[in-house]
Amino acid sequence: MRLGIIGAGAVAVLHAEGAAVLDGIEMTAVCDLRGDIAAEVAKPWGAEVYTDYLQMLGDGVVDAVVINTPHSLHKEMVVAAAAHGVHVLVEKPMATTLADCVAMEEACARTNVVMVVGLIQHFMAEKLALQDVLASGRLGKVLLVHDYRSTDYRPGARPAWFFDRAISGGGAFINIGAHCLDRSMWVGGAPAVRVTASTLNRFGAPVETDGSMELQLANGVQVRITIVSDAPRRVDEMLVVCENGTAIVDPRTGTFVEIDGNLTQVHAFTSADIQNAFTAQLKDFAAAVAGAEPTVSGQHAKHVVEVVLAAYVAAESGSPVPLGNSVAPGVALQGAV
Repeated sequence: MRLGIIGAGAVAVLHAEGAAVLDGIEMTAVCDLRGDIAAEVAKPWGAEVYTDYLQMLGDGVVDAVVINTPHSLHKEMVVAAAAHGVHVLVEKPMATTLADCVAMEEACARTNVVMVVGLIQHFMAEKLALQDVLASGRLGKVLLVHDYRSTDYRPGARPAWFFDRAISGGGAFINIGAHCLDRSMWVGGAPAVRVTASTLNRFGAPVETDGSMELQLANGVQVRITIVSDAPRRVDEMLVVCENGTAIVDPRTGTFVEIDGNLTQVHAFTSADIQNAFTAQLKDFAAAVAGAEPTVSGQHAKHVVEVVLAAYVAAESGSPVPLGNSVAPGVALQGAV
């Protein structure tokens, strides 16, 4: 599989390194509006450099692409790739509206192109260790999930497009919150049926910098997500409360389980964890192209977008927003951003 990357941002190198160690995948092209940035990613693998993704697709040098670009560009790039018969691994969030998500799905279905959404949490070693413990039954049923992430949404702290709502779709919720929603619903074991939310706009930022979401999942599990910008220390922690004990998951330290006063570490962080996750995700994508079911379903990826958009509506209205059959989110929620 000849692989290209569209968007040579921070995680492009992680995708490229994954391709380098997997049999049957060859890095052949990297595209970015800045040719010098694309060249930095492409050079170690002898890949061609492009500044126009349509030219890259038209030249027939790739069988599949990783789309690693600003959120609102995902739809047009996926549709273009599908038109060229090129399979797609698109970074989260899938898109900024549910209408765009549907258009992406339909374009790929028409051309028999495989599209997988890159929700990297499903491949992180500390999250997989937690899922193993939950599957063993030792902790019993999940009852509550508290997900706490720090970020930095001070203007100037990240590229300008993150603060342009038309391009990013929003602020901390759609960017960092997409990770939190993905993993919290995955660990909680069900989709969300109701969301309440509140946001803060600090630092003079035009998008939300901080906020919280409370979800009720279809199986009764309660989820609370807190995102704080410019915190005194970096935080990326999930606390999972179960019938028989609790677990804490932190990619910087590992996975810890406490049952009846006994603490056990079931995974310890290693410096290879993040790269291994990206490599595993790319391997999963290649398997999907070959006909296997991807680890992360398209329906789950679309639901993450649905919940983010509902959270924006809830924050603006100050009222809970129901999800699922009780609303028509493709119409009612896509205008939230």
